[in-house]
Amino acid sequence: MASHSKAEQVFPVYKVEHNCMVSANGDLTIGYKVNLPEIFTLSNDEYLSFHEVIIKALKLLPKNTVFHKQDWFINDQYEAVFAKEDHQQVKTFLSHSSERYFHEREFLHHHCHIFITKKPDKFKQYSSAVSSLMRKRIVPVQTTCDELFRDFQDSAGQFVRVLEDSGLIKLTRLNNDELAGTLNKAGVLEQYCFLLNQSEAPVLKDIHIQDEIRIGDNHCQLYTLSDAEDLPPLCGPRITYDKYSTDKTKFSTGFATPIGTLLKCNHLYNQYIFIGDSLQAIKKLEAKKLRLQSLSAYSRENAIGRDATHDFLNEAISQQRLPVKAHFNVLAWTDNPALLKDLKNKVSSSLAQMDAQPKQETDGAAQIWWAGLPGNEAAFPMNDTFDTFVEQATCFLNLETNYQSSISPCGIRLGDRLSGKPVHVDISDDPMTKGITTNRNKFILGPSGSGKSFFTNHLLRSYFEQGSHVVLVDVGHSYQGLCDFVGGYYFTYTEDEPISFNPFYIADGDYLDTEKKESIKAMILALWKKEDEGVQRSEYVAISDALYHYYEKLKNHPEIFPCFDSFYEFLSEDFYETMRQSKVKDIRFDIDNMLFVLKPYYKGGEYAYLLNAKENLDLLQKRFIVFELDNIKDHPILFPVVTLIIMETFVSKMRKLAKDTRKMILIEEAWKAIAREGMAEYIKYLFKTVRKYFGEALVVTQDIEDIISSPVVKQAIINNSDCKILLDQRKYQNDFPKIQQLLGITDKETALIMSMNRNNDENLKYKEVFISLNGQLSKVYRTEVSREEYWTYTTESSEKAKVHAYTKKLGSVKLAIAAIVREELEKAA
Repeated sequence: MASHSKAEQVFPVYKVEHNCMVSANGDLTIGYKVNLPEIFTLSNDEYLSFHEVIIKALKLLPKNTVFHKQDWFINDQYEAVFAKEDHQQVKTFLSHSSERYFHEREFLHHHCHIFITKKPDKFKQYSSAVSSLMRKRIVPVQTTCDELFRDFQDSAGQFVRVLEDSGLIKLTRLNNDELAGTLNKAGVLEQYCFLLNQSEAPVLKDIHIQDEIRIGDNHCQLYTLSDAEDLPPLCGPRITYDKYSTDKTKFSTGFATPIGTLLKCNHLYNQYIFIGDSLQAIKKLEAKKLRLQSLSAYSRENAIGRDATHDFLNEAISQQRLPVKAHFNVLAWTDNPALLKDLKNKVSSSLAQMDAQPKQETDGAAQIWWAGLPGNEAAFPMNDTFDTFVEQATCFLNLETNYQSSISPCGIRLGDRLSGKPVHVDISDDPMTKGITTNRNKFILGPSGSGKSFFTNHLLRSYFEQGSHVVLVDVGHSYQGLCDFVGGYYFTYTEDEPISFNPFYIADGDYLDTEKKESIKAMILALWKKEDEGVQRSEYVAISDALYHYYEKLKNHPEIFPCFDSFYEFLSEDFYETMRQSKVKDIRFDIDNMLFVLKPYYKGGEYAYLLNAKENLDLLQKRFIVFELDNIKDHPILFPVVTLIIMETFVSKMRKLAKDTRKMILIEEAWKAIAREGMAEYIKYLFKTVRKYFGEALVVTQDIEDIISSPVVKQAIINNSDCKILLDQRKYQNDFPKIQQLLGITDKETALIMSMNRNNDENLKYKEVFISLNGQLSKVYRTEVSREEYWTYTTESSEKAKVHAYTKKLGSVKLAIAAIVREELEKAA
């Protein structure tokens, strides 16, 4: 250990077997890997219930047990993955740029272990040979007795079961290799001795403990909470985190989180709770009280000590509290001695946030550090512990960890809130598999300028690259850049290039199904009749008959191109003659009136362009389609027809594409107009049935008033969207209770929503986004992207014009964006 002795001579762990560590003194230690809840995801009630569960579990441990929780926080860097992944055949241009952007992003890696040590009951150490000869056994009975070992394992098993039943924490037993290590991977013993990360290979380092603790190049400092005088006057399961709180909402974190995930330096947080013989402890305290009583006349401190001991004993007996001894310490380290002062300031200010007095340990540091070695907990110097109850001791346990990435192939890349480290978030499939949500629909709400279009672009790009078919109904050209980038169809109306479709076209290999026939009928009726005009049964049948014969004629005459023009000609010639001969004309079906009303859509007419498109015909197989309705949303003729075509496009994708192909329809502000035009029932139908076809419907809006004013949207959209995504709501801070009630948002979620963008890193450009999955799982993430992604998604008109100009010059959007980003970097350099 010191410069003169070898570690094996003093190493306290005698052997590792049966997934258990046995110390040289016969102490047994079982270790667990711990999965904690993610930071900023627990509500006040959840902190309280978690705290109560830990107390319940600790009370199950037998006497002479040490509970040791060890939380590791190590500075790490994100490593980019440029190779192919299982679920993504090729790293696309934007995925590649994102990896490059986040490469070497610093973050604090956290992992946690719990060790439960059983000290032998009534076993004394003897040093002389004579006395050891007089003993019946050289080692404690528990190290050789199977039954006592089984009892200890059973107690530990009950402890684990109680914790896991809460649903908040998961424990995995550490096996022999994880405890002792292998040739290629360090076990927990080596990790502790040499301050290694979980993934590091074993490395031997010198350990100096004379003037300071130095492990290899790392200079260590130890800060302890071991004296009742240094402790906070009040403690609880949670603490208010001021940086994310507002005057109306209090943002909670765990009581010990300031010295956990929020302390940004290499550190190790050791938490010890010693469960002794409670009757023995009370007896000792009674004796202490009497001793202080007899000395109370000599000093006021003794009188205060006597009263405090008296109160402690009263509480222990009247409220059936479990008296324990506890100790907490933070071991922080750096390989740069110049940073030791900064390290001290960081740890001290974090402890001060908990109202604790930081005490830097010097003389006893080596002993406390050595007792923190897994398996050596029983050797902890008890004079460095304080008496307390298990309820108070558990407040000091670290309850939270970093954001975790989902292993699902589906999802979106967002940033960890504290560091921006990329995390893969599945907000579609995983929540459904786990029963958190019942559908994949999403409702996105964010005022203008909150980063709403930007987030939505990012979401759609991610899903598109994962093989999804995307249909967008937009007002405001928010998705033009992305559509150009992925080579999608972009339908928009301008005077020079009016919007045009061809609902009559059927691709090779496809067929005229009932759905398609019904949608064409609905479109013809919408063109012919006003909304308030009734449709007679005979008229409906006649149109149905006309369509049937029209497609039969196309089969026999492949030279005829299917479009409205050829259909109109068929109506005015073949079908007209059939009607005249069957004498149905005029009596049951006024074909002359219909031909007259439909004439503007026939060649030479005012709207001849609308239904006779010759290109962008195969909408079924096209994976990215944008319908931009900005210029026609108030048009009495074009708008209803276009919305019908859009809906028909998506329904045919829903029904005809393979069951395992994801389909998405996103309706931007256009839903206001759609709901007005009698499409409300359709939206209802869409939101309720899309999940059966592996699909999801998304609605994006910026004004909550729109939703309140439309009962259809309120019932159909909000009630059938289990995923609610909100962006910065500070504009609506005073009106938020209305939004909260409407969307069914909890108080915990309100605190999260109001905390968005309150403590952003000034050196980086990003906005935060709140995602709630059915109110059961809520988190705030960063939407932070590479410059290439930024230029693809941007909705700023000057930036879009720049991309457009470069695209014209270079011939491709990718080349244009790459050139713009290159210029930016050159300027910055």
